[in-house]
Amino acid sequence: MSDNSWIVEPHEKIRTWIIELDHRVMHEVDIYSENERWKRLSVYRLPASIIKLNRNAYTPQVVSFGPCYHGHANLKPMEEHKDRALLHFLRRSRKPIMVYIECLNIVVDDLRAAYQSLDNHWREDTERFLQLMILDGCFMLEILRIFTRSMEGYAESDPIFSNHGIVYVMPDIMRDMLMIENQLPMLVLHRLVAAEGASNTQVSSLGLILLCTNKLAYPKGSTNLFQITIILQSIKDYVNKLLFRLYNLDSYSRHIWFTKTIPSATELHEAGIQIQRSRSTSLQDIRFYKGVFCVTLKIPVIVVDNITETFFLNLLAFERLHVGAGREVTNYLPFMNNIIRDSKDISLLRSCGIIQNSLGKDEVVADLFNSLTRDTTIDPDSSVYIVEKKVIKYCSRPWVRWRANLVRTYFKNPWASISVIGSMFLFAFTFAQTGYTVIAYYRRP
Repeated sequence: MSDNSWIVEPHEKIRTWIIELDHRVMHEVDIYSENERWKRLSVYRLPASIIKLNRNAYTPQVVSFGPCYHGHANLKPMEEHKDRALLHFLRRSRKPIMVYIECLNIVVDDLRAAYQSLDNHWREDTERFLQLMILDGCFMLEILRIFTRSMEGYAESDPIFSNHGIVYVMPDIMRDMLMIENQLPMLVLHRLVAAEGASNTQVSSLGLILLCTNKLAYPKGSTNLFQITIILQSIKDYVNKLLFRLYNLDSYSRHIWFTKTIPSATELHEAGIQIQRSRSTSLQDIRFYKGVFCVTLKIPVIVVDNITETFFLNLLAFERLHVGAGREVTNYLPFMNNIIRDSKDISLLRSCGIIQNSLGKDEVVADLFNSLTRDTTIDPDSSVYIVEKKVIKYCSRPWVRWRANLVRTYFKNPWASISVIGSMFLFAFTFAQTGYTVIAYYRRP
C-alpha cells in the first residue's frame, strides 16, 4: 500500500478551508501587524481556569459596560437609567447625538480591536456597536461627574443620580466597573469628552476616572490606588508611572529563586524590625533599611473593604492576560500573604498604619490576603523580591533576636534606657577604680 493511500479527495467545505488557509499562509505572515493587533487588545475574556477561583469576583451584578454582558437578564433594569443619563448628557452639552456618533465612528475599528473574541454580530453591525459605546460611555461619564459637581439636572428623588443613589446604588455600580470583562476602552471616554468640548471637561484621563469610592469607603484625605481605578488599562498605566527603579543585582541573584519565605509581620517585629508606612501609594514602594540603631521595613498603605477582593482579582487577571501590563499586583500580593499569617499580623499592621480595615474582624482580612495568592509567585527581577531576600538574610543571623530582646527589655522607654546607661557608667567607673587600686598595689615600693 502506498504511503499516500490515506489521502482522499477533499469535500467542498474542506477544499474551501484549504484554499483559505493557503492564502493566509502566503499573505498574513506579518509579525509587525500581528504584534500591533495584540497590543490593541485591552478588554479580555477570562479563561475558565481564572473564573473558577471566584466567579462572583468577575461577574457584574447590576450594570453592564460594553458588549460582553450586554443583554443579560439580571442587568437589564439598569438600561432604563442609561437612557436617562444619555438624555441629561445631551441636554447639558447642547450638541446633537450625531456629533458623538461621528466622533466614535472614526475610531470604530480601534474600539472593536480592543475587545478579545468580540462576537460577530458586534463586528458586523457597526450602528448597534456605536450605539452601545455611546450609551455606556455617557452613562459612565455621568456617574463620574456626580462626584465632582452637584447633580445638575437630576431630580432629588432620582434612584441613581442623587444622594440616595450614591449611598445605596453607586457602590455596586463601581464594583461592576472593576470587572475585567465588563469594560469600555478608554478611547470611548476620551472621544466623548473631546466632542462635548465644555470647558469644565477639559481634563486628563486620570482626572476623569477618579473613583467615587474614595468618597464612599475611604478616610478623608487618604490616598491610595483605588482613587484612580475605573478602567483596568488606566490602573496599569498609573501604577507603571509610580514604579521605582530596581535594585542593582548580579545575574545569579536575580535569577535564582530562594526557598525560604519572609517571616510574618509579628515575627519581624519580634526581630526588632520597625514596620512603617511608605510615603507613596505605589504597590512597588516596599523598602528595607538597615541603620546602626534602627532597622525598618516600609510598606504602602492599603484600605481593605468590600471591593478589595474584586479589585485585586481582576487586576491579577489583567496582568496575566495583557502582555506588557507588568507584575506590580502579582508581586505585591504574595509579599503581603507571606507577612500575614493570622489576625495578629493584621492587628500589628493596623497599629503601624499599613492596613485600614473596613471589613471588621482582623481574621477576615487575614483570610482575604491568604486567598488572593493562589498560583502567584514573586518575579525574581522585581524590587519586592529583593526586599524579601534582604529581610530573610537579616533575620537569619542569630544576633538579630538577641539585639531585639536587648532593645525591648532595656531600651523600650526613656527611664529604662537611663537606668541601663547609668548602670553601665557605674560598672565602668567601678572597673576603672578597681584597676587603679590593683596598679597602685603593685607599684608600692
